[in-house]
Amino acid sequence: MSDQQQGGQQINIELGEKEADGVYSNLAIITHSPAEFVIDFTRVLPGVPKAKVHARVIMTVQHAKLLLRALEDNISKYEMKFGEIKIHGEGPGGLGFQHPGAEEKIH
Repeated sequence: MSDQQQGGQQINIELGEKEADGVYSNLAIITHSPAEFVIDFTRVLPGVPKAKVHARVIMTVQHAKLLLRALEDNISKYEMKFGEIKIHGEGPGGLGFQHPGAEEKIH
């Protein structure tokens, strides 16, 4: 269980046993509508031509932007402590999470 602060209010967050195991993902497919973002987390394995979605997260556009800010903040803190995160194989046609500005839907 974890306690989080939100707008001065304390929220008690419960982490179930299944969720605590986590889901490994090396590919995220992001789509959006005017009201929400949908992020499908999958993994691509060598020699396997088909990838299965292992988790889908749907959030409001506002929460998507807050998630982006939280990730940027945490990556910055990580890099200050452990050094720059190197991205191998980055560029057009690469698999996995891609940087903003990539022309494909895969991020």
